[in-house]
Amino acid sequence: MCSTLSQQLLRHIQAEKPLRAGDRVGVAVSGGADSVALLLLLLELREKLGIVLSVVHFNHKLRGKGSDADEKFVAKLAAKYGLELHSTSLDVAKKAKKERANLEDAARRARYDYFRSLAESSACTRIAVAHTADDQAETVLAHLLRGTGLAGLGGIHPVVGHVFRPLLTVQRSELRAYLRRKKQNWREDATNRDTKRLRARIRKKLLPLLAKQFQLAIVEHLSTLANLAREDEAYLESAAELRVLALAKETLGVVRIPARDIGGRGASTPSLQKTNREIERLATNSASIRKRMIRHIVANIKPHAGQLGANHVEAVLELARSGHSGSSLSLPGGVEVRRDRDTLVFRAAENTRGGTAHHAAREYAYNIDLAGSSQRVQVPELGCVFRLSLIDWPPQRGETNSGEKVLDRDRLRSPLVLRNWRPGDRFRPFGHQNAHKLKRLLNEKRISRWDRDGWPVLTSGGVLVWARGFPVAADFAANQRTRKGIVIAEDSL
Repeated sequence: MCSTLSQQLLRHIQAEKPLRAGDRVGVAVSGGADSVALLLLLLELREKLGIVLSVVHFNHKLRGKGSDADEKFVAKLAAKYGLELHSTSLDVAKKAKKERANLEDAARRARYDYFRSLAESSACTRIAVAHTADDQAETVLAHLLRGTGLAGLGGIHPVVGHVFRPLLTVQRSELRAYLRRKKQNWREDATNRDTKRLRARIRKKLLPLLAKQFQLAIVEHLSTLANLAREDEAYLESAAELRVLALAKETLGVVRIPARDIGGRGASTPSLQKTNREIERLATNSASIRKRMIRHIVANIKPHAGQLGANHVEAVLELARSGHSGSSLSLPGGVEVRRDRDTLVFRAAENTRGGTAHHAAREYAYNIDLAGSSQRVQVPELGCVFRLSLIDWPPQRGETNSGEKVLDRDRLRSPLVLRNWRPGDRFRPFGHQNAHKLKRLLNEKRISRWDRDGWPVLTSGGVLVWARGFPVAADFAANQRTRKGIVIAEDSL
């Protein structure tokens, strides 16, 4: 027979749908009251939900014999109900010391890494974790005390990937009362009473004080605040993502967006009637949306972990508002953002030294054999394909095709190589009187330093005869004596 609390949980699960019939649900059981209660509640509901239960335990080795006793307690509990046990242990203190990480954070990461491994191995399709409404209230207060924005007010999320938390609307006192009615004991973790830790001080001192002297329903109110904050944050994140999709252009991991759309523009004159374009401009003018746009772009291209702080976001906004062309910033996660005239360019840095990003140039070289009528050369470094086609020349009578885009086949010499440009390359395009360094020609065409990385050229016998975006070399261009010409075209991979 289902208890009142399990019926409440059933209604919640049926409404939120974190589970599907047939799911193999691993219940994360530490041995504490909350996780033991969650296991018993799901045991009551497993037939109605159509799920297969197992027990998951992670021994952090933080309390010596106490941690081992917790593990034995959980193993006996799993055996009592005939459930499969997934268990592992790790010396988290040693790991945290080695990584110079916060102990609590290292424990959380190790625990969730284990959960992830169970999901990836299909041992469990879902992991149920016993965070309660009290945990939610404590988290919101902790974030407030440390300083937070709307995302932090959202607290603990009910579902993240394969992990779901069905007890976020249930208070800790309800779970203990439920266990007493079931005559089920549990383990107490002494570290939860250690008021040297912020979370313990909030639990033992701040929340009781707020409930006694300010608001009896403080836990419910903070839990409601978290729900509302998550809803608003989700909407704003979606709006920012849509703005990035509409305004930014991404090529090979490099994102370009007009600086004015990140830096913001003057507010529009108030009016009840707005065109679609004006409405879009108002959305982009929102500092909240623009900050989220920056975070969204960086999150999508960063090559490794790194937390983008409010100061980093503000620095990008300032670069967009008043930065000079060529100015750049290095951001956490290995991302560099550069002002290129009226555009912000975001790019993953290959490495960083002394806070400055350095890029490894895209280098490649492909030998070309034009024994046939054409050749197709894939250049994965640029994400494109070059087609070199052999054509008859001169064009048919009446056509006015210029030779500036056509190479004279008979003037070319081996080796014929398609490669990236290099410092010192010189080139005299068709129509120019003198040869110049290709770097100068790229500067004149306002090709940024980033865009010219890996810029393709074609050499004949070591002489540069073609470069992307320019006429062919004057000394190799088709003329009236040409019989066979070569045309170079570029397509995406």
